[in-house]
Amino acid sequence: MDLWSNLTIGPFLIIFKSNLKFIMDKKIVIVGAGVAGVNAATKLVDNGYPGELITIIDMGKDPYNRLPEEVMTGMLGAGGWSDGKLTYHTAIGGQLSKYTGEEKAMELMDQVITNFKRFHPKPEEVQCSDPHEEPEFIKPYFGLRLFPVWHVGTDYLSEIAKNWYDYLVSKGVQFKWEQKVTHIDFTRNKITIGDKRKEPYSSEHYDELIFAVGKSGIDFAQQLAQDYKLPDEPKSVQIGVRFEAPQEHFQKLIDISYDFKLYRKFDDEGVSLRSFCTNNNAAYVAVEETYGNHSYNGHAKKDEAYRNNMTNFGILMEINGIEDPFTWSRNVVSRLQAYGTGLYYSPSRTPSTTSEGNDVDATHISLDTLIHAVEPVMEGYFKYVMDFIQDMKKVFPTLGNDWGIYIPEVKYLSPEVKVNYENLSLIDYPNVYFVGDALSARGITVSGAQAIYVAESLL
Repeated sequence: MDLWSNLTIGPFLIIFKSNLKFIMDKKIVIVGAGVAGVNAATKLVDNGYPGELITIIDMGKDPYNRLPEEVMTGMLGAGGWSDGKLTYHTAIGGQLSKYTGEEKAMELMDQVITNFKRFHPKPEEVQCSDPHEEPEFIKPYFGLRLFPVWHVGTDYLSEIAKNWYDYLVSKGVQFKWEQKVTHIDFTRNKITIGDKRKEPYSSEHYDELIFAVGKSGIDFAQQLAQDYKLPDEPKSVQIGVRFEAPQEHFQKLIDISYDFKLYRKFDDEGVSLRSFCTNNNAAYVAVEETYGNHSYNGHAKKDEAYRNNMTNFGILMEINGIEDPFTWSRNVVSRLQAYGTGLYYSPSRTPSTTSEGNDVDATHISLDTLIHAVEPVMEGYFKYVMDFIQDMKKVFPTLGNDWGIYIPEVKYLSPEVKVNYENLSLIDYPNVYFVGDALSARGITVSGAQAIYVAESLL
């Protein structure tokens, strides 16, 4: 029997070790140091992949030099720098289970949450809210989506980013900061960094490419899809406002569901609305700059020193049936700007301050401007947002006119590129993998999970 084992298993082990060495010799380049990119790199080096063969390229800065207001680019991307809420459900945040199956999707999301805890300076502060019953008082005006959410705390994200970055550097991962990828040659496995018409520019060769750009790189992803005629599936428009009010008005719902998702649908009109990314206790509105225009999001800090007893959340419309929704959204956002920033309307309040004590950058507009300027720019869809707010006043009777809205909030979604389900590689380019916003993910957890899925296939 020993002789038989040596004859059969021995040669297999030799072949296996040879293949393993071949895999470990491949140079992996990751475009984007956001949540997707760093989760992919972490999965690889955790399992013995040589960090020296992994390069991450990002337009932004490392976490030691990245400023709080530099929301869109840099280590951990936008969501991992300014949000910090990890949705734990496959029905929220874009497609995942359609690629991986439900059980695998949940396992992948577990790994993302574990990583955030692992690099958190106070992992005991990461808490999960898990509502189970839809309250009667919101009916018949709204539905309520119930799912678990892990709360990391915006004020800890900078330290998480530093700890995570230091770990990857210690494993040999190479980072190239403040460098913009301008072209990718899928046939020659070559990346161009910088403008070829100007010096200096450089190139980077890869064996495997993980394309993990965030929201600021969606136009680049769309350009690649057009250049290479990548098959895709059109996505809907995602646009609306960031709503802000004193927390006391919503407390009875917050006690049930911290990151509540109120929703309603108008199927005949191709429109649905949802509240999105709720921030409470120490809740601050944040300005995002994309394509030179301002839009709005929110922060949720943990430290009691930041408590302002405010609530903010997005009211987003999902609009179907618009031709070229990406371009339509870009155009609407560019027209909803005044004096170099977005808009603010309130029947009674003034724009709030940031956690640093500065006024939130927004141009205060009148009701007349709201009706006669914003509504036409949104081509008649803004009425759904105002109806949503009017019905919230019925469900939360103390709310009255004690609220304000920052215009616009937008989630740019390029068409979802079709990929191979087993590893998220492009159909015609099997060594190129799209993840995160490049694959129409709409959240931290899903983006990280997609990237880990790719890393597992490479291992």
